[in-house]
Amino acid sequence: MTNDNRRFSIKTKMYLFVTLTVFAVAAGTSLIAFVTSANRINDHYRQRASDNAKNVASVMDGDFLAELKAVAESEEYQQIRAIAEEEENDQPIEDYLKEKGLWERFYKTRAYISAYLGNMEDMKYIYVAVQGDKESLQDMYLISDDSSPLYEVGYYEEREEELVGMDITALPEAAISKGDWGWLCSDFEPVYDSKGDCVCVVGCDFGMDDVMKARRRLLVYLVLGSLGFVAVVLTGAVLLINKIIIKPLDTITKELKKFKPSEHLSYKEAGVIDLDIKNNDEIGEIYQCIRNMEIDTIDKLNELYDLQADKLRAEADIKAKQQQIGQLSIETYKDALTGVGNKAAYIKKTEGFTVDQPKEFAIVMVDMNNLKKINDVYGHKSGDVYIKGCCRMICEAFKHSPVYRIGGDEFLVLLMGSDYQNRRSIFEKLKDDFAETFSHTEADPWNRFSAAVGMAEKASDDMTLDFVFKRADKAMYENKSEFKKKYGAYR
Repeated sequence: MTNDNRRFSIKTKMYLFVTLTVFAVAAGTSLIAFVTSANRINDHYRQRASDNAKNVASVMDGDFLAELKAVAESEEYQQIRAIAEEEENDQPIEDYLKEKGLWERFYKTRAYISAYLGNMEDMKYIYVAVQGDKESLQDMYLISDDSSPLYEVGYYEEREEELVGMDITALPEAAISKGDWGWLCSDFEPVYDSKGDCVCVVGCDFGMDDVMKARRRLLVYLVLGSLGFVAVVLTGAVLLINKIIIKPLDTITKELKKFKPSEHLSYKEAGVIDLDIKNNDEIGEIYQCIRNMEIDTIDKLNELYDLQADKLRAEADIKAKQQQIGQLSIETYKDALTGVGNKAAYIKKTEGFTVDQPKEFAIVMVDMNNLKKINDVYGHKSGDVYIKGCCRMICEAFKHSPVYRIGGDEFLVLLMGSDYQNRRSIFEKLKDDFAETFSHTEADPWNRFSAAVGMAEKASDDMTLDFVFKRADKAMYENKSEFKKKYGAYR
């Protein structure tokens, strides 16, 4: 006796086998093609980076670079370099190198690097750098092409994260990585002086952003091509088996499950069955009977509930508009990330201060430290955690005063009432709390909250609130300068 209720028939198993086989062949072929292409391109760029790094390193004067390194590492030079960078003035560097008798050789070396770089397609950077030991977190640039300012000679830069803990002069092959400068294929070759000591390294970087984009496109094309192949093969098999009976019955069954009768709905909204079935047989008769019954059901419901639906819809529209108006009013003056007032809220709050100021008030300006570094290195999600954490500390300190986020990394607190009376003790405690959280070096960087703060009080001769604002802002920047002197500034 045939069991018509079987849920996993031979037909289903056959379809499953064919489908899995076709998918496996298509996916395997695409994967092999993609990996083979990617490996060939990677090998090509690694070889180019290695060859060019060796070429440049072979013509470098190790004794001259040793002299330049010693000068660049000196405290006197670093002081001159810092001033030149601040003023964006190359002349002090040139004068100092001339004084030390290094300028002519430096100029020739930089000109050679610039010419070499200009003649090489896809090459983005060539530079000579002093590498610290493999545990070092910084390397020092000595010479690069003439597009870079002179005050970058002797500049210490944080080592790329993927190279930390590695001896780049002993890398087995050129490395392909994505860092702050995009996708690069980099190789480093040591330069030795006449004593046989490694003085520095020559770095050669080939840009691979376009290569990676092309690789992604290739992957998309391979996937789409595989899917197209699978679709063609499977379509023929399915059409042959399902055309007469299986497909019409399966389609009718699926459409029946979509039918959800309710008042005041069109046939389409209620899921009334609507298929292109014109069979002049039992299947056609079943389909027409089901469709007519569903249509009659919707017609009756619409007649019974039309008046009630109109009333409910009108009430719902009114309520929805009221909610939208209320929500819009709140969101207009609220910072989406932190929940405190935004710049528009601050402007609205202080509109009347120029005419009728309160007798006593103060402004506290807060500017977060290291937010750009956290966003660049750890991503904007970590940056959002950092912003909300700093905001929470400000709100906890000034519990009775409005807090506003007036910029990406700036907050303003308008002190009045009890917070104003106790302003100095609260202000100092907030500074101490920021210093405390920043000192937790074992914590994740985005949880080491730190900010520069400044406060100014209303004076008797202040004509507008802007006078107080500028004094608070100036005090805050003085505090930020102290932080940078102590911990350094992020590039």
